[in-house]
Amino acid sequence: MNEKEQLLLSFIEENPFMTQQELSERSGISRSAVAGYISNLVRQGKILGRAYVIPKGNGITCIGGANIDRKLQLLGEMIPETSNPARSEQTSGGVARNVAENLGRLGKSTNLITVVGEDTEGSWLMNETKTFADVSGCQKLLNESTGAYSAVLDEKGELLFALADMNIYESVDIGFIERRWGLIASSEMVLLDTNFPEDVLKYIIRRCQSEGVPLAVIPVSAPKVKKLPTSLEGVSWFICNKREAEMYLDMTIETEGDYFKAAKELTMRGAERAVITRGDQGLIYYTTYNEATAILPPKVEVQDVTGAGDALVAGILFGYLKGSDTDGACRIGVICSSITLQSRHTVAPTLNESKLQQEFSLYY
Repeated sequence: MNEKEQLLLSFIEENPFMTQQELSERSGISRSAVAGYISNLVRQGKILGRAYVIPKGNGITCIGGANIDRKLQLLGEMIPETSNPARSEQTSGGVARNVAENLGRLGKSTNLITVVGEDTEGSWLMNETKTFADVSGCQKLLNESTGAYSAVLDEKGELLFALADMNIYESVDIGFIERRWGLIASSEMVLLDTNFPEDVLKYIIRRCQSEGVPLAVIPVSAPKVKKLPTSLEGVSWFICNKREAEMYLDMTIETEGDYFKAAKELTMRGAERAVITRGDQGLIYYTTYNEATAILPPKVEVQDVTGAGDALVAGILFGYLKGSDTDGACRIGVICSSITLQSRHTVAPTLNESKLQQEFSLYY
C-alpha cells in the first residue's frame, strides 16, 4: 500500500460506512482518486466489497491441482508383458485439493483455487470437494479436460508408477490469480503446489512475500519442483520428499546427514522451515532458528500410500496455525499421514480432530 491508501484504510477502519465523498473530504483527495485507491485496496484484499468490510483471517487458501485419481492395485506380484489381476478405484485427488479436504475434515476453514474442465469429471470433483472447502475461487474451463492422475500400486499398496494428464493447468495465467487476490491476501496462510505454470508460481511467491502472507510450498513431483525459483524468500514452510529435494538442490541424499544438509540448504535459500519426508522412516526438519530433528512414524498396517503426503502437509499446517511449534506441528502431520496410510482412500474418511487427538495421545 502507498501512503494515501494507508490513510484511507485508517479512516475506513474507524467507520466502515463512510462514503467515498466523505473519504474525499476528510483526506483531501479528489473523489475520483479515492475511487481508484478503493479499487486497489479491494484487489489487495485489504477491504472486501460494499461497506468496506475488513477481512479477518480467511482460513487457509490452497492453490493448485484438483484431479480425478484413478488407482489400480495389483492383487498379486506383477508379471511383466501380460494381464495382471487388479482392483480399480476412482477418487477425487490433486495435491492442493487433497490438502484442502484434509484441513476441512479437521475443522479448518479452507478455500480452494483451481481449474477443472467443463465436463462430468469436473462437476463431480467440485461436488465432492465443496463439503470440505469453499470452491468459489475455482473455475470450469471450456474445451479442457479435468486433470487426471492414474497410479498403479503393488499388492502391498506401494506405488509402482503413475501417469498424469495435467495439461489444463497450462491455461492458468497471472490474471487468473490477480482476480482472486482479495481471497488470497485475506488468508491466514496460503498453500501452493507446483501444478501451475512457472511464471504464476513465481508471481504468487513474490507477492505473498511482499504483502506478508504466510506461504507453504509443496512440490508435486521431482520434475515439477524445477518450476520453483532458486530463492525461497517468503516461504514459511517448504515440504518435500527425498527425490524432490535432490532435484531442486541438484544433490544426492543417501545418509541421515545428507537429509539434514539438504534441509539446511533449503533454509539457506530462504525457506523459514524445511521438511523432507522419508517414507516409512518419517521425516526430518530444519529451521532458520537452528532447530533440527528426525521424527519417526508409528508402525501401522499400510493399506495405500496414496495421499499420505498430502495428509501430512495438512496436519503440519493445522498444528502450526493452532499454535504448535515446529516439532509439534510435524508430529501432528505424521499422525495425519499415519491415519491415511491405514485407509484405502486418498483422503481418509475417518480423519477428524477427535481421531487426530486420540491417535496423537497413543504415540506421542
